[in-house]
Amino acid sequence: MPARKRKAQSTSAKVLKHYVLKKGEKYMNKKQLAHFRNKLLAWRKELEDEITRTVVQMRDEPDNPPDPNDRASHETDMTIELRSRDRERKLIKKIDEALQRIETNDYGYCDVCGVEIGIARLEARPTAELCIDCKTLDEIREKKLG
Repeated sequence: MPARKRKAQSTSAKVLKHYVLKKGEKYMNKKQLAHFRNKLLAWRKELEDEITRTVVQMRDEPDNPPDPNDRASHETDMTIELRSRDRERKLIKKIDEALQRIETNDYGYCDVCGVEIGIARLEARPTAELCIDCKTLDEIREKKLG
């Protein structure tokens, strides 16, 4: 395995480990904020690398395969790929917003009620802006309106 790939894997493995909360530890202390900042930065880098890979792939592949079936399959693949990248672009925006909340010391607290979101929830969804109760109410309202 090339050295560059080994380094990337070991960096991701370090960053992706869950934060182990110590007894009596203050919520959203400097160590926790650094952990989530690193996690978010690694996630953003991974998404940006995927976007770059897609751009290079689209540029390097032939535009129009001669066979109509191949062309249709290629167009479908590209549509799916572009849709995925668009979702990732939106996710990068959410990651940047979470990083901004870390800088302003608002990270880890619910935007609606101000309570702690919780380490476990942030590990599962580092871009979370709402506590589980507010998110549940938000989803119920969305179901009723939608």
